[in-house]
This record gives sequence, C-alpha cells and structure tokens, in this order.
Amino acid sequence: MAKKEYKKKEKNSKIEEKVPPPKIPKELESKLKAIKTKLEKFKKEIIKKFDKYIIAVSLLPPPRQDEKQKLTEGSAQPDQKAKPADKDKIHTLVLVDDSDSKTMSKQELHEKLSTIIANIAKGIDKNMAPEIVLLSEVWQNCYDGKYELLQMIALSAPIYDTGMLSAIKIAELHKTMVLKKFEKYIVSYVLAGSLVQGKSTKTSDIDVWIVIDDTDVKKMTRAELKDKLRAIIIGMGIEAGEITGIKNKLNIQVYILTDFWDSLKEANPIIFTLLRDGVPFYDRGVFMPWKLLLKMGKIKPSAEAIDMFMSSGEQMLQRVDLKLKDIGMEDIFYAILTPSQAALMMFGIPPPTPKETPKLMRDVFVHKEKLLEGNFVDILEKNITVRKDIEHGVKKEMTGKEVDELLSGAKKYLKRIKRLFTQIEKIKEEEDVVHIYDTIITIIRDTLRSEGVEKVSDIEIVKIFEDEMISQGKIPARFLRILNEIIKAKKDYDEKKLTKPEVEKVKKDSREFIKFMVEYIQRKRGSELEKAKIRVKHGKKYGEVILLGNEAYIIHDIDNQEKGLSKAKINPDGSLGPAKQSSLEELEKALSKIDIPHKVFIKEPIFENLKDIFGKDVEVLINY
Repeated sequence: MAKKEYKKKEKNSKIEEKVPPPKIPKELESKLKAIKTKLEKFKKEIIKKFDKYIIAVSLLPPPRQDEKQKLTEGSAQPDQKAKPADKDKIHTLVLVDDSDSKTMSKQELHEKLSTIIANIAKGIDKNMAPEIVLLSEVWQNCYDGKYELLQMIALSAPIYDTGMLSAIKIAELHKTMVLKKFEKYIVSYVLAGSLVQGKSTKTSDIDVWIVIDDTDVKKMTRAELKDKLRAIIIGMGIEAGEITGIKNKLNIQVYILTDFWDSLKEANPIIFTLLRDGVPFYDRGVFMPWKLLLKMGKIKPSAEAIDMFMSSGEQMLQRVDLKLKDIGMEDIFYAILTPSQAALMMFGIPPPTPKETPKLMRDVFVHKEKLLEGNFVDILEKNITVRKDIEHGVKKEMTGKEVDELLSGAKKYLKRIKRLFTQIEKIKEEEDVVHIYDTIITIIRDTLRSEGVEKVSDIEIVKIFEDEMISQGKIPARFLRILNEIIKAKKDYDEKKLTKPEVEKVKKDSREFIKFMVEYIQRKRGSELEKAKIRVKHGKKYGEVILLGNEAYIIHDIDNQEKGLSKAKINPDGSLGPAKQSSLEELEKALSKIDIPHKVFIKEPIFENLKDIFGKDVEVLINY
C-alpha cells in the first residue's frame, strides 16, 4: 500500500473509518425487558438440566418474513411456504458445547437437546421458540466460509454467557472494522487460543490472528507495512472493546503473509497450533487449505528444523552454567522443551505447545511405544510447573539449590533424550527404506500402466522399465541407475548391511525419482485427456465437451467453469442423453478415476447434440 493512500484515507472523515457497532435493535431491547422474568426462568432450568454444556443463551431478533431456513444445517427443515413472522414469538439462541460428545452423533445430540429444551420452553411460555446451535456447527460454518451465523450471534441480546458469546461479538465487530479499512490486504482473520480449544474462562483473553498480504507492496518495506497496519488494527481492537463494553482483552497478533510461510517452514509450534485449532472468521483461501493440509499430515517439519530443535538444548545448558540467577530458569525450561518437541517431530507428530508436550511425550513414548521411562517426563513436567509459577507470581524467587536440582535433572533428561533420538532414528530408518522401495515400485507400475503395460511382476519390472521407458528415450538413463541403487539398498537392508549414509542417499535419490515420475504421469494424463475434449465456440464464448467413459461433461463457458457445468450419458450410438446439472468437484472425481491411456471414439450423432447444447452457430475448433 502506498504512503499516499494512507494520507488520503487519513483526510477522510472519521465517520467513514468507523463501522457501526452491532447494536441490539430497539424492538429487541424492549422485548427483552418485557419477558426478562421468563427468560431468566428458562435460563436457570436449562442450565440446571445440562450444566456446563450450555455456554450461552441469548434473545434473537425476529426472523425475516421470507426466511425459509433455520440458522444452521443441523436444524429441522421449515415449512415450504413462507409464513408471516409472529411478533409474539420469543426467539432464543442456546449455544451448546458439544466438544465432549462421544456417545452419539452431532445430529442425534442436536435432535435430543432440541426436543428437551423445546419442552422446557413450552412449560414457561408457549410462544418461546428456542434455537439450539452446537458450537461445532458455528465453527463448521466458519470453515465453510459462511459467516451469517456469526453475524446473527453478534446481533443477539445476551441472557447468559460463559465468555464465548462476548468473544464472538467483539471479534465480529473488530473484523468488520478491519475489513472496511484494509479489505484488500487482509488474507485471514482467525479466532484462536483457549476459546477455540475449549479451555476458556470468563476472564480468558480473546486471541485473534490477522494475516496481511505483503506480496504486492512496492512503495514501502514489508516491516513498515506490518508496523503501520498493526498499530491501526490494535487501535481498532481497543475501540471495539469500548463500543461493545466487553472487558476481556482482545489479544491481536498481526502476521505478514511471507513471515507466516517462513514460520510454517521452520516448524514454529505456535503456527502449527494456530492452524490446528484456529477458526477463520474471514479467509481469502489461504488459512483453510493450510489447515486441511496439516490435518491430512501433508505439512511436515524439515530435517533442518528438527536438527535446530535438537541442537539448541546443549547450547542453552552451557548458558545456564554461566547465568544461573539471571536467565537460568528460562534456559533450563527451553533446553529440555525444544528437544522434546524435536523428538515428537522426528516421530512424525507436529510440534505441540509447551503445555501439551509432557502429555504427548508420556502418551507416545512411555505408554504406546515403550521407548522412554516415565520418571524423565516427570522432570519435564516439574520444569514447566516451576516456570509457570514464577511467570504468574505464585513463586517469588528461586534459590541456588532449586536451580541446581533443576539443572541436574535437565542434564539427565537431555542425555536420555539423545538416546531416544537414536531409538527413533533406527525405527524411522527401517520404516523409510521399506516405504521408499514400495513407493518406487508402485510409481513404476503406474508409469508403465500409463504406457499400456499391465501386470508386471517384481522380477521383470526393472527390465521392462528399461525397455519401455529408458531405451525409447522417454525417461533419462540416470533414473535407471537410481532405481538399481534403491533395489540394492533394499537388499542390503534385508541383509542388515545398510549404513546410515546409504539410507540418507537413498532418501535423497528417491525424492528426485518420485518427483520426476509423478510429473511424467501428470503430463501423460494431461495429454491423453486433451484428446478426450471437443472444444467449441458459440457466440463470443468457448465451451468444452469432455468424454469420459460412458459420460460426457459439458462446460458451457471455459472462462466461468463454476456456472453452467452439466453432464450427460453417452448413448451406444454416440449421441448424448439429457443433460443434468453437475459441478467441478464431480468432474475432478471423474477425471481421477479414468485410466490412462484413455481411448475416445467420436460418432456423428454427437455433432447434432452440440447444436442443441450450444446453439446452431456452434463451431468445432481443431488443433487449438
């Protein structure tokens, strides 16, 4: 963003910069006063019945007359015909924490709660219409990019709140203010911390993360952009607190996009926790893809990050010996925490937060894998507890004796963790060699299948790969050498002759081999699928008919594929059956199921269908 743009915006009136707060409508305020006694009784009865599961109760504005759906997808279906809103109805929202629900499905829980709470409401006032919303439904709406439910909650009048309602209200207002002023630069606005982890209290901070797009900045440095926007955004947070009257501190963290990516590559535990637990209140397609990739296990720390975490322990312990009184406690804490996180990372688990690390160490290495003794995890837990007590003022000072005990325990712990790394390394090496071999053989079979070669035995696979792919110049000869080295490594592994340097070389070579083969198959698939397309021009638009097996997918406008995508059956005579509405997702699934090579035969009747689909002025493009 240019500096001139900032000056220009600063000259505009303050009215333009401010966003009207989500005030409760006057009609709702007067209604709240009139039925306060009934609502209090309703609140007490459902809290008595369901205790800690009720996290908020609020009075909702009357629904619009043309509203035909409930607030959430989990609600019952409404009548087909729109009915005039009943002004006597008391519409209430009951927000339920369903994070501990394991004995029944979300739908069953929703239906059961709705029935019980509706009966309680009728016993108080027949006009009371409670709407049950599970917290998971609110978060799922956010994951799906649907924010209407958040806006409705922000407009409701609170009757009972454990902290979640006020958090949504202030975050929703702050988000609106930020987007109004900086929408072009805001990539994601995410609610995080204890609120979304289910560990919040009424006094908990409301943690918000905002990611700013700095990829188009030319007239100022990225640091300047971050500092300027951060100051304004934090100021808006204070203003949002004053407007809503919510006393909880809005704790705002601002990241620029390039820094966010760097932190992800460096396996920053805070970023991993944010991706895992965060809920996007606004996202331009950056946060959710990364969140899903983490959930799928596709985001893994690099070897450099693991080495960095592991080596930091010894360096910090040396500093402890020199500065026991000044920074001893802090260094001892991180000296055993970071190698612990590195051990979990090496085992294939994303780095946890400090609070979660001991439990994971105990669950994974002590109980499940039986690689570590429980008394070593006790050392880690003691360090975390002492540090927390000092940080929160429970423990005012540290004696030299206490520091010596912690330092002695940390040295024992670090020595044992080094041995744990050796144990994990051995397990992973064995897993890696077998996995690499299986992956390489599988991808060679896929490559040969794309060339029409089926059912190749393990004994013949190298010879056929050489004849079909290497000798014909389709794949460079060096990949045959790599394949032979990997097969030899598997044989050495079976005979227990494989050394660690050889394992590392196999890993490196296999990555290069797999990348090349995947790209080859993708190019082959793309080339084959191009032959299955009929490209047409109708008017000023271009369309496509993709022939896949016994189905044809019709794209009416290539420049706007999300609209007007349909499919039709291919009849035995080559003509197309009636077209039905389809989607890009359905097309992608169909493409993934098609075997390569893929043969397509075009018969005359289909050209008549093109006129029916695209109009009489349709033109078929050749060699496009």
